[in-house]
Amino acid sequence: MAFTSPADSEDDSYVMVHPDGKHSTSSPDYFAAICAEVDNLSAGLRTVSLEIHDNPELQYKEFHAHKVLTEYLARQPGWTVTPSAYGLATAFVAVFDSDRKGAVVSFNAEYEGGGGKIKLLNAGAYTNVDISLIAHPGISPDAALVRTAAYFAFKAEYFGKEAHAAARPWEGINALDALITAYNATSVLRQQTEPGDIIQGMITNGGLRPNIIHAYSAGRFVVRSSSRARVEALKTRVFACFEAGATATGARLKLTPGGSYADHVPNHALGRSYEKYFNCLDGDIVEGDLDILRSATSASTDQGDISYAILSIQPSCWIRSEDDTGKQLGGPHTPDFEKAARTEEAHGLAMRVAKALAATAVDVLTRPELLAEVKREFDETKLVDELPRGADHW
Repeated sequence: MAFTSPADSEDDSYVMVHPDGKHSTSSPDYFAAICAEVDNLSAGLRTVSLEIHDNPELQYKEFHAHKVLTEYLARQPGWTVTPSAYGLATAFVAVFDSDRKGAVVSFNAEYEGGGGKIKLLNAGAYTNVDISLIAHPGISPDAALVRTAAYFAFKAEYFGKEAHAAARPWEGINALDALITAYNATSVLRQQTEPGDIIQGMITNGGLRPNIIHAYSAGRFVVRSSSRARVEALKTRVFACFEAGATATGARLKLTPGGSYADHVPNHALGRSYEKYFNCLDGDIVEGDLDILRSATSASTDQGDISYAILSIQPSCWIRSEDDTGKQLGGPHTPDFEKAARTEEAHGLAMRVAKALAATAVDVLTRPELLAEVKREFDETKLVDELPRGADHW
C-alpha cells in the first residue's frame, strides 16, 4: 500500500487530443510528465513483475514478493518503506510525503485471499487516508466503475447419534440426512432468489462408513449478492434451510461464520477522471451507466470494505487470454490467465493503468473542486450500515 500527498506544481491545463480524434479532453499538464515517468520505470517494474510471477506464493506467505517489493520501493528517491506493517508479516507501507497539506491517496498493491485489506483497515492503516485506488485484471472489457458482489461464508455442522444402519437404524439420528436436506433446500431456494443472488456450497464431511447412521456431518457454504444489505436478507433465507435440516432429522445444528466482504461501491467522480485518462491512452471505456452495466460482476473483493470506509474505485483491465485463433480462454485463477498475465502485452496494459491511476490521484491532489465533488458524492451515496466492517456477523 502506497500513500502520496500533493506535488508542488501549479495546476495549469491544456488539451490532449487522442490520436484518432475521438477523445479530446482537458487534462492537467502533469499527465505528460506522469506518462514519461511511468515509461522510465517500466523496465524495472517488468523485472519486479516477472520475479513475483515466477515465484508464486499463497496468502499471508508472500515473503519473497514482500522482499522484492519493499527493496524496490526503498531504492526509489523520496519513499519511506515500512516492512511487515500493522502486525502482518507480509504487509508493508510505502509513503511519499511532500510535506504539504492536502489529500492523502492510497494505492492498494496487494491482491490476496483472506481479507488482508480488512485486517489493515481494522488495524488503522487507512486512518487519515482520503482515497483508495486499485485495479484488477480480467477477461471482460476495460471499465472504471466496477461494482463487485457482497459475500458471506460460513461452516455448517450437524451433530446426531450413531447407530447400525441395517440392524437398528431407528436408534440413530442421521446428521448426514440433515445436511443433505439443507443442501437440497438451498437448491430449491435458488428458484425464488433474485438476479445476482448466489448460493454455493460443498460437503466436507459426509460420515465414516455407509453402514452407519452418521453422527456428524459438515459443509462450507457461501452466499453472495449485489449489496451487503441483500446478502443479509439472503442469509436469513439460507439459514432457514439449515434449520429445516435440523428440524426434519432431530440433529443439532451449529453455524460458524467464515468471513465476509462488502460490495465495492465505486465513486463516479473518481471513475470519470480515470476514464478520461485511460481513454487518452487508446482505451475504450464507455461512459456512465453503460460502464456500470458492462462491468457488473458476481465476484467479491475485500476492496469492497474499503469502499464503505473511504472513497474508492477499482477499475478492471482486459488481459487477452486467448489462443492463436482468438478464442477466449480462462479468466483469473486459471492456468490460461497465468500465462496471459506474463506477456509483454499484459505488462503494457498494466503501465497504461498505472498512468491513468496516477493521473487520477494527481487530479485529486491538485483540483480542490474534484476532491470536494468526490467527497460530496461519497456522503450522499454512503449506505447506512451498522454491521462491523469485515466482521463475522450474523
